[in-house]
Amino acid sequence: MRSIWNGTISFGLVSIPIKMYPATSEHHSVAFKQIHTADNGRIRYRKVCELEEEQVEAQEIGRAVEDADGSLVPITDDDLAALPLPTTHTLEIEAFVPAGDIDPLQMADAYYLGVDGVAAAKPYVLLREALKRSDKVAIAKYAHRGRERLGMLRVVGDTIAMHRLVWPDEVRNTAGMAPTVKVSVKDAELDLADTLMATLGEVELESLHDDYHEALEELVAAKAAGAAPAAEPVPRAAGGKVVDLMAALQDSVRTARKARGEAEEEGEEAAEATVTALRGAAKTASGGGGGRGGKKAASSGKKTASGARGSGARKTAAGGDGKTGAKKAAAKSPAKKTASRRKTAS
Repeated sequence: MRSIWNGTISFGLVSIPIKMYPATSEHHSVAFKQIHTADNGRIRYRKVCELEEEQVEAQEIGRAVEDADGSLVPITDDDLAALPLPTTHTLEIEAFVPAGDIDPLQMADAYYLGVDGVAAAKPYVLLREALKRSDKVAIAKYAHRGRERLGMLRVVGDTIAMHRLVWPDEVRNTAGMAPTVKVSVKDAELDLADTLMATLGEVELESLHDDYHEALEELVAAKAAGAAPAAEPVPRAAGGKVVDLMAALQDSVRTARKARGEAEEEGEEAAEATVTALRGAAKTASGGGGGRGGKKAASSGKKTASGARGSGARKTAAGGDGKTGAKKAAAKSPAKKTASRRKTAS
């Protein structure tokens, strides 16, 4: 892999020659070409000098900055290399801070920093182990592609990685993004949202894949073979206001259970019992009961919800009454069933 930047990490008086490599790739991207829709002819862009009106080769193209009066001031690579900045060829560490101090909104591209020569191994490992032991990240400045940039160094395995950071004043504020109307969320609605979150569960990021890219590749292959696209377009989700939030959450829980293959009769009954109790609690809390009665109903709804989520750890011996059946239904929790499927698969 070719490095995209060569320089030195400046760690106080310690210098570490390094090479910078992209940490990610964009192999999911499809390189669309522009065509003339009338005859499928390629559309190409040619770089033409406006003075000579002739096409110019890449090696003849330089850079310039437009002045206030519209004139162009040429800037060469030698001009940039001679800038009186310590970060021109140096990644200068400014400070060490807890990783939690960095706003994720500032994080941009990711890079790996590799050693440049045998002599760099010892100071490289020293910095890596110091970062590990301090449980902090390093904030550094460096110059790349015609501007000074900010970076965050952290340890990934045995390698020092760097995330390019945008400058704090480049992060836009959130004005006008959040709802301006006053909204109140009931405890029962939050409980049902918790149930939905628990039903969806966790995921191993490695198991996720790019469905859009795969579908696009199949489409290209089919059209290249002269076949018509087989898949029908997926209908868009309906927009607008949610009329009944509890009903929408209830339907979401059912859908999530079915998507995870947990729609057996007993599991469905447990889901129905949970969401029905929560809806009843919400109606009681917001309806005529009020006061202590409303709070008591809401509390009861919470207990029902937590019972439906948590009682799966306790399995009751077979019995004839309805309570035992309910406990059996609740015992088939998503976590247990998922674990069972993983164990069977392995």
